[in-house]
Amino acid sequence: MNPIALEIFGLEIRWYGILMSIGIIAGLYFAYNEAKKQGYNPDDIIDLALWCVPAAVIGARLYYVIFQWEYYKGNIIKILNIREGGMAIHGSLIAAVAVGYIFTRYKELPFWKTADVVAPSISLGQAIGRWGNYINGEAHGGPTSLPWGIMIEGTKVHPTFLYESIWDLGLFLFLIYYKKNKRFDGEVFILYGVIYSIGRFWIEGLRTDSLMFMGMRVAQLISLLLIFLGVGLIKIRRKTKDI
Repeated sequence: MNPIALEIFGLEIRWYGILMSIGIIAGLYFAYNEAKKQGYNPDDIIDLALWCVPAAVIGARLYYVIFQWEYYKGNIIKILNIREGGMAIHGSLIAAVAVGYIFTRYKELPFWKTADVVAPSISLGQAIGRWGNYINGEAHGGPTSLPWGIMIEGTKVHPTFLYESIWDLGLFLFLIYYKKNKRFDGEVFILYGVIYSIGRFWIEGLRTDSLMFMGMRVAQLISLLLIFLGVGLIKIRRKTKDI
């Protein structure tokens, strides 16, 4: 499939960007309605998105550039040219959460409750956005003989984009169900981080384009960190509910 969806006045519009935009809009729509159901001001969700979405894009790019510095150093144009690729979801999440925390403090909103409102939407957006990797022919795994493998440059490989999309969609549905039974504010968001990281750790081990640090896959290291941090936070929050 051609990664370029259309051209407008000579500017190529790629499917990857379209799918990312659809994921953001779908997630925002769901979070907006979820906020209304929970008696939360939905306009605050719109304001939050106006800050967090740009931060997520910048964070995704900076994270990637940091771990590929040998390629980007000394060339500011390459760093700024995100159209050539090079985005990382962990960088996106780190930046969005940091900006979201600052935003809720500034607006005097409950951080953990806000995080619970948007957590399922993050997973939904990821499930949709991962299909952009398929169209680009990237973020795939190594060779496989499994019947659902996809052909990349004449070799059948693991469709790791599909694995993660299914995992994210399942996580989205689980969080929608679980939120009715949560024991404290923040539990839905923390569970998102833990469960996503479990799936990402496994899927990352199949990929062939991982960012590396000292011979280790960065995404797996971050996933392990988030799993342990999340489990620890759940234990603390269930006891104190005051952090």
